[in-house]
Amino acid sequence: MIKNTLYRFRNLSIIAAGSVLLAACGQSGGEANASGDDGAAAASTESSDIVRASFNDDGSVNIPTGYRQWVFMGAPLTPNALNGGEAPFPEFHNVYIEPSAFAAFEATGEFPEGTQIVKELTTVRSNNNADNGSSQEVSGVGYFQGEFVGLELTVKDNDRFKDEPGGWAYFSFGHKAPPYEKTATAFPAESCNACHEASAETDFVFTQFYPVLRAAKK
Repeated sequence: MIKNTLYRFRNLSIIAAGSVLLAACGQSGGEANASGDDGAAAASTESSDIVRASFNDDGSVNIPTGYRQWVFMGAPLTPNALNGGEAPFPEFHNVYIEPSAFAAFEATGEFPEGTQIVKELTTVRSNNNADNGSSQEVSGVGYFQGEFVGLELTVKDNDRFKDEPGGWAYFSFGHKAPPYEKTATAFPAESCNACHEASAETDFVFTQFYPVLRAAKK
């Protein structure tokens, strides 16, 4: 009986040791796979599967869908009342970047080819506004958003827009209340690029006004 007990104990020990070895191998393989997946993800982000704008045969671009679900960058405002009554851009600019482009920017610090950035314009809320354009609301005196009044799109595509500075092209789907136009053609380069080239901090984009982008770039 003692001999049989020792035999069984020896077999159990061998099985237990084998199980530990398999578990260790499985863990090692899992770590290797996980590392490989991370590397593939990083490579995918850097080489980019960027969601690109949809263009037509005549060169016009289609209005992007779901842009309000993109990554929100910020909402600059230069109201008329603080700019002598005639600000060049008196509306709130609700600015969004397409998520795959944002992920690539976050990974590399550069805007990839195919980047789309949308700017939707809204009026300053009208509610017994003071001379400086502000209004008294429940949270205090300030500037609050009113209604949608326009939609614009910026696209980086050096293949398609090789003659545009930085490969960036700018489009407007109408400076009006929705529904916006379904397609748009590019503005002449001098309409937008000159200002962006002279004053934008990063690759024709005003990252100095968007802490979301500055934080992502670090």
